[in-house]
Amino acid sequence: MNKHFRVSGRICQKLEELGVRVTAVLRSAGLPQTLFDQMRVLVTTEELFAFWRAIGEVSPDPAVGLLLGAEAKIEHFSPSALAALSTENLGAAMQQLARYKRLTCPEEIVQEKGAEEWSIHFRWCLATNVEPKVLIDTCFAWVLSVARHGTGTRLSPLRLEFMEPRSYLKAIERHFGCPVVCGGSRNALIFRAADAGRQFITRNAELLAVLAPQLEEELKQQNGEEDFAECVRIAIQQELTGRRPGIDDIARKLHLSSRTLQRRLQDAGSSFQRVLEEARHQLARRYLNNSALELNEAAYLLGYNDANSFVRAFRT
Repeated sequence: MNKHFRVSGRICQKLEELGVRVTAVLRSAGLPQTLFDQMRVLVTTEELFAFWRAIGEVSPDPAVGLLLGAEAKIEHFSPSALAALSTENLGAAMQQLARYKRLTCPEEIVQEKGAEEWSIHFRWCLATNVEPKVLIDTCFAWVLSVARHGTGTRLSPLRLEFMEPRSYLKAIERHFGCPVVCGGSRNALIFRAADAGRQFITRNAELLAVLAPQLEEELKQQNGEEDFAECVRIAIQQELTGRRPGIDDIARKLHLSSRTLQRRLQDAGSSFQRVLEEARHQLARRYLNNSALELNEAAYLLGYNDANSFVRAFRT
């Protein structure tokens, strides 16, 4: 599973078009002003949630998520969304989107289909906090945008379900063309079961034949990269016995050069320092759950000079 979200620069353009300053959003989220200067923007789940929460704080429009999720032109869709639009119907499109979500983030599109209803919701695999309202709105508006572009109709769901209340219910009902229920047990977009068979006017077998193999290859490469990062993490944990191993130590253990190890981790969207901290954090939880270990002993095993250093690092 990819542990970081790849954020498209398209979000910056859309925010500016809506009069929301990206610099103000980044400042409110506590993120670097240079975040989008990178060719490939990768953030953790916590950073992503902070970014979307900040959008809600900076924007004067509480329904800004609906506007950010809607896409007027097909050419602005991502390659995975274009592949979805090239399938035969809405059900096949959602299967495509769910499969290739793993390429960009630790997030899943979960579908539950019964005799009458078909629910779609997003699961944030590494989340420790509740997802921001603006992000939920954006995700659902994006699914609706794909559905409407694909079917060529003003398709509306049966209803929307939100765990938290919304002060802009009328705007949501107008946008989706359906009732909204708040205070539920989940955040979900509910379609009719029959809607999964809605044919797509955007179906393009030739385009799908071009895009799908490329996406499958990326998925294959990513799985290999994640396996490598896991090997590095295990190697680090094996060396964490009273000292903190360096990249040269782990490279030798894996029979690689330090440069090759760093490059392969970068290809996986990570770094040696990040994997090291993940390895220590995982072991720290294991040690803290072991009542036989004193705090000083756990700190020593994790390569910290003393218990205070360990506590500060763990809180961070």
